[in-house]
Order: sequence, then structure tokens, then C-alpha cells
Amino acid sequence: MILRHGHPADLPFLFEVCHRTGHNGLDASEVVSDRLLLGYYFAAPYVVRDPHWCWTAVDEQGVAGYLVATPDSRAFAGWMNSHWLPTVRSLYPQTENPARSATETWIRNTIHDAAGVPDFVDGYPAHLHIDFLPRAQGQGLGTKLIGAFLDQLRSEGVPGFHLGVGLENTKAQAFYAKQGFQEIRKAPGVLFLGLKL
Repeated sequence: MILRHGHPADLPFLFEVCHRTGHNGLDASEVVSDRLLLGYYFAAPYVVRDPHWCWTAVDEQGVAGYLVATPDSRAFAGWMNSHWLPTVRSLYPQTENPARSATETWIRNTIHDAAGVPDFVDGYPAHLHIDFLPRAQGQGLGTKLIGAFLDQLRSEGVPGFHLGVGLENTKAQAFYAKQGFQEIRKAPGVLFLGLKL
């Protein structure tokens, strides 16, 4: 397995990894009908905007996992609103479909909302998303990518970061606890964790 910075050429793989881990760490195929939908919000924009803050784990089958991040959540939200989401919204116009799952309805609505930041962002300005396919789990790769992320935060003087994890995703919560992440807040359906450096 090779660990390296992300590249826009990785996008097809990132969409796939995001979809296959997008339901509390499990395959989202049963709850999200479009295999690109989750990636358009949670993976692709990070690599498009700044690959320097993205890392991938690559094996002979392609990208098996990633960590995508931004050091400045406020600036990232501004860029999402002005440059990224208008195009994504044109791909996914707002339509009613009672057959959609609650998860798909939520992400489709989220795309049409303005991207924002939590009120604790001053203390934790960076944020990240990290996902690995089953074939890449349990090998210490997540710890290595988080280590690279932390080193870069420190080298660039970023004072802290946060992330959100589903309340039902107890496997991910256990992993983050081992990394030393601390609880910031619980909200409906999500646990916010972070670390000040």
C-alpha cells in the first residue's frame, strides 16, 4: 500500500470509496441511489480545491482510502458556496421523491443549503473526512494518514481541527478515541470530535 498526497486524477476512486463507506462506515448503496452524490459533498471538493491537504492510500486496485481536509473551514465553506455547490445543485435539482431514503433526502437537501461552519470553529479551524474500504482497514493506515495530517497542521501553524461522526458509527468513534480525539459536542445524529494542537 502506498500513501501519498491526493490528486484530481483520483476523483473516480474517491467517489467510489465515499459511496462504499458513506452509511455509518458501511456501503451506502441501500440508502443512496446515486453513487456520486455523497462524494460531491464529502470528498471531491477537497481534492479539487487543494490536493496539498488530501492524502490517499493506493494499492494495485487503486485508491483504497483517503483523508481529505481543509486547514480553514470558513474559507472552505465560502469557496463551496461560491464555486462548488452551484454546479452540484445543477446536477441534482430539488425534486420531491417519496421513494428516497431519509439519508438520500438529507444529502440532497444539504447540497441546496449554504455550507456553513460550527460555532466552535475558531478553536478548531481545520476539518477532515477519512474513509477506508474494508480491504484497507485494520492495517494502521488511518493512523499514518492522521499523523501526516497532524504534522502538516503543526508545520503551518493551524491550532486545531474537528470532524463529525455519526452517532451510530461506533467503530469509527473507537478509532478516533485511540487517536486522542476529544468530544466537542453531541448534536442530533452526529458527534463532533476534535483536537487542539
